[in-house]
This record gives sequence, structure tokens and C-alpha cells, in this order.
Amino acid sequence: MKHFLKDLLADPITGENLIEEKRGEKYFLSSGEHSYLINEEVPILLPDNEIKNSNSELHTSLNSDFNYTAHYQEDAQYFDYFIEAESAATKEEIRRLHQVIAKHIPEKAKLILDAGCGNGWAAHFFLTKEKKVVSMDISLKNPTKVLKEYPHENHAAIAGDVYHLPFKKNSFDAIIASEIMEHVYDPKLFISKLLEVLKPGGKLIITTPYNEKIEYFLCVHCNKPTPQNAHLHSFNEKNITAFIPEELADFKTEKFSNKYLVRLRLNLLMSFLPFHLWKFKDSVVNSIFKKPLRFLIELNKK
Repeated sequence: MKHFLKDLLADPITGENLIEEKRGEKYFLSSGEHSYLINEEVPILLPDNEIKNSNSELHTSLNSDFNYTAHYQEDAQYFDYFIEAESAATKEEIRRLHQVIAKHIPEKAKLILDAGCGNGWAAHFFLTKEKKVVSMDISLKNPTKVLKEYPHENHAAIAGDVYHLPFKKNSFDAIIASEIMEHVYDPKLFISKLLEVLKPGGKLIITTPYNEKIEYFLCVHCNKPTPQNAHLHSFNEKNITAFIPEELADFKTEKFSNKYLVRLRLNLLMSFLPFHLWKFKDSVVNSIFKKPLRFLIELNKK
């Protein structure tokens, strides 16, 4: 386990310091009261007990239970986040999404948390910029594979949960939470927890689909409505204010990646353009057709 990671970690339940211990052939992080296994250099810093009150408004209205942790751990087993999109237009749209996020990370930011790391694109990008990156996912599979895919002295990975973050307060210069807030049961608490481990003056960059119309299907297992792609929330520049604790952070928003350009594969015609020219053309098309796919929220911690 990387030494710089040890200095950041805290018990996700009590907030106490963690000490590395060897028991037989296995290594653990312990706060005395709680103990967490380190698996292939990846600490599993998840509370033993299920998260309480993890039902979204949808689950409450349907009188169903949402085991948030178990759901996304199984999700990582069923779906391979390391497979590239089959559609060239989708692949290009994702490339531009990552470019937009990267442009919002300050040059002076030295330590970055990628919350919900997926395939580890952030580690791949920022390790070449001489930054330290912590790849975190609620599953064990994804951060373990990310660490193997991008081995580096400045790269660490953990299995952890945003609602029980295993870090000391005011630890990170920047945090990325890309395409995950639409999945969580409590977006306001999600943002507040991330702000706690962000340094004053640091940036939290969140992206979600823009103003998504969530479609529902009838689940073949429980016969209850199930949202497409497990999206529980839709965000836009008006409703996002209800989820941001303004006493903790200033924020601004941005819309980009026009739906028609992607659906008609016209974005491939702009793939050769440098970022600033693509961004300008995309904004012009969005000003005319007003169909952006992506929504970015930049929070600056006070």
C-alpha cells in the first residue's frame, strides 16, 4: 500500500487513525475498534453493516428496499467497465467528457480523488501530469483492476463509499465524481460528504446527464418499475441548487455535448479539432438546438 495513502486514511465509521497490521499472511488496517482487510494493495474500507436509510424517493414510493452497497458491488461483477463503447460516436463523446472534466482541474492540484473510478480514466490521464491519484469505487473489482492497469508510485486505490468516506477531513486538492450522482439515494448528502474531505479552496467536479427524462421499465424479478440505467435523479441548472450546501461552497454549472451531434454521429467530424475549437462549435450548436447531453457542476469549497 502506498505511503501517501496511509497518511490520508481514517476509519470510515469513527474517523480515527488507521494502523497497518499483519495477521498471518494477510494485512489489515485497524483503528482498534474496527479492522479492514487489504486485498492486493487495495484496502476494503467499507462498514460491515448495511447503510441505513438508503432508500431514494422512488424506493420509498414503491415500498421497496435499496441495498445501495450490495447493488453496486454486484453491478461491477455483471458489467465490465473496461470495455470500450462499441459506437465510435459514443466513444468520442466520452473522450470529450473526460477532456472537459480535466480542464476544470487546477494545475496546482497535486492530490486528486476519483470517486466512483470505474475504468480509471482519471488515473490514466492525471498520472502523466505528475499528480497523485486515489481511485475509489464501492466495488473491490474496479479499483483493484485500475491499480493493475495503471501501476505508479503516485497511484493508490481503495474500495470505499462516499457516504462513509475513509479519509481525514480537508485531504484532497480536487475531487472528481463523474456520472455517479444520478445513481445515489441522497444527492445532497453525497455532495456534503465529498466536500468534507476536500481542502478549503479545492474543487469538486461532478458530471451527470443533463435534464434527463428518466424512463422506467417493469422489472422481471420484482414486477415493480425500474429506471433505465438505474438513474434515480435528473439534474439541471435550476434544481441543482437544492442539493448544494451554499454555506460550504460556491458553484457554477456548464452544459455541453450536443445530443444531435452524437446521435447523428456528426461529432466524429469534429474529432480532429483541438479542444477549444470543439467546445466553441458544440456550444454554438447547443445554443441553437438546446439539447446538451452532459451537465457539469463545479464546486469551490469555501
